[in-house]
Amino acid sequence: QVSPTLSDVESAAQQRVLAYDRAGDGHYDTVSAFIKSIRGNDPDGALYWLAAMVAAGEDPRFIVRRLIIAASEDVGNADPRALLVAVAAAQALEHVGLPEAQLNLAQAAVYLARAPKSNASAQAIWQARAEVRERGILAPPPELRDAHYRGAATRGHGTGYVSPHADPGRALDDHLPEALAGRTYYVPSGNGEEGSDGDRDG
Repeated sequence: QVSPTLSDVESAAQQRVLAYDRAGDGHYDTVSAFIKSIRGNDPDGALYWLAAMVAAGEDPRFIVRRLIIAASEDVGNADPRALLVAVAAAQALEHVGLPEAQLNLAQAAVYLARAPKSNASAQAIWQARAEVRERGILAPPPELRDAHYRGAATRGHGTGYVSPHADPGRALDDHLPEALAGRTYYVPSGNGEEGSDGDRDG
């Protein structure tokens, strides 16, 4: 088993092996392999493609952006800490830069690759956005409208709204526009810390 030292890592980082055109197919193919390794629970694959991108001189800010996206798109609420780890890697990159920051990128890549996976939140926002594109932005029902200005009550704004802080048992279950009442976008995967649909409020 190979156990590189920090000196080895620094030396490798300073040797740019331009194995692909960063604006061409090699760039996109390598990034795709990196993302799919994370999605496929393969930390070794993720580390290899990360090393390839660093060696080729890829912008590390691009790499860490992909980690942040994967944390929400591929891991999601199956492990909510994944987003914290990815954002921390981005902050570490800004503080220390390469070559040392590749250690932070590697830690985040391994964490994301080993985490349980769910794209339920990603699917939910894509479906909600499709609804908005198709129907436009619908008006909120009267009980959800702003009732803090003079004359709002006479227009029925806020009427019937019960704060869950005041009375959890009477709080609204559906906060969608009236034309979309009962619509469900978010369907929990049941993976990791993301419960099943039966306990989505838990």
